[in-house]
Amino acid sequence: MFRPAAPAAPAAFPKSVPFIIGSEVAERFSYYGMLTILPTFLVAGFFNPTHNAALLPGAEAQANELVHSFAALGYALPVLGALLADWVLGKYRVILYLSILYCGGHALLAAFSDDLASFRLGLLVVAVGMGGIKSSVSANLGDQFTQANASLLPKAYGWFQMSIDVGAALATVITPLLYKHFGPAVAFGVPGLLMATAALTFWLGRRRYVRVPPIGFRAGLRQTLGPGEGRAALRRILTVFAFVPALWMLNEQSSSEWVLQATHLNRELWPGFAPLAEQLQVVGIVFGILLNPLLTYGIYPALGRRGVRLSPLRRMGAGMVIATLAELVIGGVQRSLAAGGHPSAWWQVLAYCVNTTGVIMVAITGLEYAYTHAPKAMKSLTTALWVLTIAAANFGLSLLNGSIARGGWLAGLQGANFYWFFVGLMAVNVTLFALVASRLKEKVYVAAEPAVPLPT
Repeated sequence: MFRPAAPAAPAAFPKSVPFIIGSEVAERFSYYGMLTILPTFLVAGFFNPTHNAALLPGAEAQANELVHSFAALGYALPVLGALLADWVLGKYRVILYLSILYCGGHALLAAFSDDLASFRLGLLVVAVGMGGIKSSVSANLGDQFTQANASLLPKAYGWFQMSIDVGAALATVITPLLYKHFGPAVAFGVPGLLMATAALTFWLGRRRYVRVPPIGFRAGLRQTLGPGEGRAALRRILTVFAFVPALWMLNEQSSSEWVLQATHLNRELWPGFAPLAEQLQVVGIVFGILLNPLLTYGIYPALGRRGVRLSPLRRMGAGMVIATLAELVIGGVQRSLAAGGHPSAWWQVLAYCVNTTGVIMVAITGLEYAYTHAPKAMKSLTTALWVLTIAAANFGLSLLNGSIARGGWLAGLQGANFYWFFVGLMAVNVTLFALVASRLKEKVYVAAEPAVPLPT
């Protein structure tokens, strides 16, 4: 008698995922908590403590330079963290050990908010801790999946991005209030407590993680630089990632240049409610929290059912175009300020929403691309290369602001010209990306399976 085969059990998320997601929420609170207040604190606390209007433009440029230098270092170090994780220590040990160091950096920020040299040391330690774990955390998430539940990987990275947004949103609302009412020591100390919570949460999941052992320094070097699939995969990934720093240069302004711009705006969004300049960032974060599942579960599948295939590269290209529209809005706001106007912060609200739409389309896709398009032994490294695109963007912004602060050869990029420059840069970038992406062949690597070719 014929008996139909029993239906396959539905794919399920690994039990380790909640610990990774929970830890990420707390870690992102710690990072964005200190970053949210950093530009305005540097101006008021160190670079223009007398509130001299004549010194303000230079002080703001100095603050932006330090903020972007810190971010550039933090987003460059994931490469070293990835090599330690993939080749030497394994992801679990790298994440745990550097999370503890990360906590120490926050303690230095809280203890030395009146000493610039020691405060810079705190920023350095935070950058080492944050940067060292950055690529390993997201790659560790991917390691928890196999072929049986690989279909859930895009959703897992969607939830990972959601955890980033939730932690950032809470930090953006809470730490400016702590700074206003209790001062910098408390405002920088609370994020340190959240980082300790992140480390503890990650440690609690230690018995549930799938741990991919390190392959050894020589083997890793041979696989990465030698002939074969490693080199080919790395070449494809680097080709795509070369176009991403321009996008991040737009986005990273929202945590520095835009915040300082907001101090000059009419922030009364409705009668009786005027958020702090630092808090306006939460608009983009909350919008991202709402938009993320809408794209993942609604818009992308709906377009697919209608025959519109949004490949990873197409999503990234569309996101770059959308983010550029936000830069146009901010440039218009700056031009109004230069003309003596007092524009409404609603324009920044619009810009945050538009920018977030574009960045989400690139960020989630790029993080997934970094993991799925690399062989097993290179996944932390390629994820680190993705993060390195953010470092490159911040390094560029730091150099630009440093030149402006010191009256260098880029000093003409002040006011609205600063933003028009990036609009032009993105126009060139998107055009070149479209030409290259249309000719690029893709291959994905999941678990121990061979590469699977995909159309672009």
